[in-house]
Amino acid sequence: METKNVIHELRTRSGLSQDALAEKVFVTRQAVSRWENGETVPNTETLKLLSKVFGVSINTLLGSPRKLVCQCCGMPLEDVMVSREKDGTANDDYCKWCYADGEFMYSDMDDLIEVCVKNMTSSEHPEEQVRAYLKETLPQLGYWKRYKELGGDGEFERFKQKLIDEINALNIEGMPKLEKLNALVGSYVNLAYRLPNGAEVKFLDDNATYLGNQLECEFGGDRCFGVIANMEFILVCTYGEGGADPELVLYKKR
Repeated sequence: METKNVIHELRTRSGLSQDALAEKVFVTRQAVSRWENGETVPNTETLKLLSKVFGVSINTLLGSPRKLVCQCCGMPLEDVMVSREKDGTANDDYCKWCYADGEFMYSDMDDLIEVCVKNMTSSEHPEEQVRAYLKETLPQLGYWKRYKELGGDGEFERFKQKLIDEINALNIEGMPKLEKLNALVGSYVNLAYRLPNGAEVKFLDDNATYLGNQLECEFGGDRCFGVIANMEFILVCTYGEGGADPELVLYKKR
């Protein structure tokens, strides 16, 4: 699909007139009309604004001329998986599990491999095959090739360690010591907790990326502890298989 068709389809799907879209991206209605007629293409800065307005990647706006792959974990990217910068614009180079709000979630390739192996292993692709594939593939990706340049000075890793120390200091009965925090997208961990009055409440944003982990209860049984945190809060809960019957243990503002 050409850019002119993409913009027209996204605009009409969003219920926006040409005037309304023009106002959102700081151009004239005539400019929007020229895009949709195929006379011109938005410049780079305007593409970023359109990406933010429509919630799609710049690659999609340009008619998907290239196949997007996360340059950290190698996952093929669709619009719903593309990472976001702090201002909400899409970053077509990474998935939202590996990069969120201007921060890279992984500084250790082995940690990333362990997370990917858990999610990619299947009857068709056994663990050792997946692990071998990742060890061969990841070093060829842009993030790991440029890690010293992109990985920063370790500030984010120090933040994660501080979070781990804070969570362990809570001394929650039955919860083992937390050793790692992984990137988790809100929609996968945003459980609904039942209040005493019967109502249900969720505390997370489905579209945000958090740090967290699952821990087996020291007392045994089929329930696990779930830990979710970011710069603003720490949440600890328990739940059964597949997130069933979640119970909130702690929600603490930082």
